[in-house]
Amino acid sequence: MYAMSSTVELTKENFDQTVTDNEFVLIDFWADWCGPCKQFAPVYEKAAEENPDLVFGKVDTEAQPELAAAFGIQSIPTLMIVRDQVAVFAQPGALPEAALTDVIGQARNLDMDEVRKAVAEQQAQQPAE
Repeated sequence: MYAMSSTVELTKENFDQTVTDNEFVLIDFWADWCGPCKQFAPVYEKAAEENPDLVFGKVDTEAQPELAAAFGIQSIPTLMIVRDQVAVFAQPGALPEAALTDVIGQARNLDMDEVRKAVAEQQAQQPAE
């Protein structure tokens, strides 16, 4: 088994702290039995090495079912990006390297004031259930 270099293993114990303490966190929801997850792992690891200023976390959905449930993770791998405690990206499927690089670039360039405004507007438009 290779050592996890630049990625952080996220658990229900350290998840909130990690997301609160860092303004930009990428989260890979994965499991050991998942083939696409294993294919995505080296791509994610490489991106982590190329973006040392960002936090790259991994959530083992088998070990952390509560976290997977809390985020409504239906299929894995799912990549989620959280900026300033707002999930700005969530997509299932193993992304190719170029797509991951692109998504990280887009997330870096987001105007978080605009994002928060959009989130507030979206929540205001949703009918109460």
